[in-house]
Amino acid sequence: MKLSFHGAAGTVTGSCYLLTTDTSKIVIDCGLFQGSPELEQLNSEPFGFTPSEATGMLLTHAHLDHCGRIPKLVREGFNGPIYMNQATYDLLEIALNDAAKVMAEHKEKAAIYSEDDVIKTLQMAHIIEYNTPFQFGGFSITYVNAGHILGSASIILEGFGKRIAFSGDLGNSPQDLIEPTEYITNADIVVMESTYGDRNHPDEDPTTVLQEEINAVEKTGAALLIPAFSLERTQELLHKIDHLKKKGLVKEETVVYMDSPMAIRATDVFRAHPELYNEELKNHLETDDPFSFTGLQVTQRGKDSVRIKNQPGTKVIIAGSGMMTGGRILNHAANYLPDSKTHLLIVGFQAEHTIGRQITEGATHVKVYGQDVAVNAVVRESHAMSSHADQTGLLTWIKHVANPQRLFLTHGEDGPREALKLKITDIHQSVHIETPHLHDEVEL
Repeated sequence: MKLSFHGAAGTVTGSCYLLTTDTSKIVIDCGLFQGSPELEQLNSEPFGFTPSEATGMLLTHAHLDHCGRIPKLVREGFNGPIYMNQATYDLLEIALNDAAKVMAEHKEKAAIYSEDDVIKTLQMAHIIEYNTPFQFGGFSITYVNAGHILGSASIILEGFGKRIAFSGDLGNSPQDLIEPTEYITNADIVVMESTYGDRNHPDEDPTTVLQEEINAVEKTGAALLIPAFSLERTQELLHKIDHLKKKGLVKEETVVYMDSPMAIRATDVFRAHPELYNEELKNHLETDDPFSFTGLQVTQRGKDSVRIKNQPGTKVIIAGSGMMTGGRILNHAANYLPDSKTHLLIVGFQAEHTIGRQITEGATHVKVYGQDVAVNAVVRESHAMSSHADQTGLLTWIKHVANPQRLFLTHGEDGPREALKLKITDIHQSVHIETPHLHDEVEL
């Protein structure tokens, strides 16, 4: 049995692994590389294996860095079943169709797949349930709740004398919306994410941070920009603002724009899956829509988004993309970042070389659609709202795994991986820890 690493090996994006036995070749995730031009160029390059030889796929969740290259894999010959739960399927449909549309619109880059490839991909989906084992490729496979986003999973494969666990992206539990991370207690071999392997999230209340930023622009009648991922982060922000308005901690009349067609559709998926909410949220569903409140403006059409800049008074603009690599947030950035009264709140991981990363590292000017834009806005970054486990959360997760023999740290830049490796050796002193790089292959 062999395991090879075709993404997220020394980087946070592009997750893709291939588990090979004598009878099967199973792909685990197949995501887009995001960040620098050099990273994004990898999306157009060969996978490192022959797509038509892969016999099936296991998908952990619907973030593009885990699912965004699946239609390319299909286009190049993959024709096996793709296993996922229903919530992941519902979000996958939104994410892949949006990605195909964006590719078609950006003529300067050759699209790596089309909407037809997305349709074919979705037809290959096989829906499974959490904690319900199924058989494939000689393995008994079980999905457990990773607590990262709606439908996210860690995956256990048992067969050929081995028990292998893929963490997927682990959640920053407890979260406002979804159930907490479910721990895996036994595995011989572990493939584990390490996004925040070198640091902990700040000891701050993300709701208080959000309140302070909204209050600040309410005093001046300015704009608060929040670049937010359409899946999970936007819904969490809406839920927090709902509570702040109900408690009178921000003004009821303050207008909040959800300016993302993808986030609008994703919010509908969240409403369709209350069974995945945490217990506190479930207990309030009869009296409260967690994603709606006075002053919320949903801007579906592009022309409505353009008109936001002409609206007077305080405004909160939640728009994608979360790393400011594209989407409507860039138009707002061009309009508002030069204004010193503007506030910019960063609430998610920013990959290297993205505009969001440049700003958090202190850039005074950024390029937006080729134009130089001054960054005079008040910038605040909050990792407390991250949907990824921090170092303490990662260590807690791996502590629950009894006596793993081999551990592969992936989905992290090299600094965080090495820092986490040192911490884990204090917990599992006999485990062999490896930090693979792109296209490495190991014998299990």
